Parts: sequence; C-alpha cells; structure tokens
Amino acid sequence: MISAILLTVAAGGVVACQPTGNAKTTGTAASTGTGAAAKDDRPAAKKAVPNFVGMGLQSAQDAAQAAGFYDLKSHDSLGRDRMQAFDRNWKVCSQNVKAGSSQPTDTTLDFGAVKLEETCPAKDEAAPSAAGGKMPDFAGKSVKAARGALDSGTSLTVKDASDEDRWVLVESNWKVCSQAPAVGVTLNGQPVTLKAVKFEELCP
Repeated sequence: MISAILLTVAAGGVVACQPTGNAKTTGTAASTGTGAAAKDDRPAAKKAVPNFVGMGLQSAQDAAQAAGFYDLKSHDSLGRDRMQAFDRNWKVCSQNVKAGSSQPTDTTLDFGAVKLEETCPAKDEAAPSAAGGKMPDFAGKSVKAARGALDSGTSLTVKDASDEDRWVLVESNWKVCSQAPAVGVTLNGQPVTLKAVKFEELCP
C-alpha cells in the first residue's frame, strides 16, 4: 500500500516538472523578438522631405512626423542660443535637409527658427567659437552664446554696459558690447569680462 502511494507521488512530481504550454509560448515569443530585431536592422525607408520654411515651428514638427520623420531638432537662427520652449511662438527660417530630396526616415531634421515677431536672417548666424584657442569676437552676440563658446571652467564676469547696473539674468536676451581680453588674444585660462545691454538697446 505504501509502495503504491510513493509511486503515485513520484508520478505526480514527474508530471509537475514537465514544460508547460506557457513555457513553449515564451520560447516562441523570444524567437519572434529576435526576428523583430533583425527586421529593425533593415535600412529605413526613404521619403521626400517637405518644405518647412515659413511654417510655424509646431506645425512644421507635426508635418514632419506626418511625413514619417521623427528625429527632429531646432535652433535659434539669430545665433542667440535661445531655447524653443513654446514651439507655437516660433517660425521656421531654414532646414538642414533640402526640400524635395529623398531621405531615409531616420534622418535628423534640424529647423532654424526665430520668434514670430522677428525677421528671418538671410542665413543662420553661426555661434561664436573659441575652438582655435583664441578669444572670439563676441560683439553683438548674446551673452549666452558667448558663455557657450568659452571653456566651461572659464571665470566669466558679465556687467551691464549701461549706467543702470542691472543684473543680467536671461543671458540670451543680452548682447555683448565689449570684452576683455580683446579679440584674438590667446586663451590660457584667464578670466573673461563682458559688458552687455539688452538686444533692443544700443551699446554705449
């Protein structure tokens, strides 16, 4: 009697250890996942890039996505390094990929933009750069763009060029009037001083 009971329990244990239908399904899913990954490795389809110039930035982004392009960027066409925080307040002046050209849908589209009340420049203004180790010409550039051109460890002092002694809080709204060291001086870690006024103001 005891032997019969032990045999029954042992048989039940063998049955419990058998792979279930769910385990087999998981294996199939893994195989399907591998197939999907292989499918994703195929080159992206090509589509014609629309003309976005003149559109509102939000509308341009929506149109790009409708056309199959999802890798989207934007920048300040005036070189002030402003963030396009509210896309509906900006309009497209330029695009990095020629309209009508056939491009893979994973191509990055970069829109140059200005605020709605501003005029688009003839071409995007380049941000200043100190890549050559020399002091750039920051005159007329935004304080934010100037800061971005300098090494992150640079000791930078920004002063109001007017007689009002105002704080320069939103640096993209202020333009450089004068600088020290002078343009072309070799940069070797020395402190930099900028004097600036708001963009709608004249430098003294």
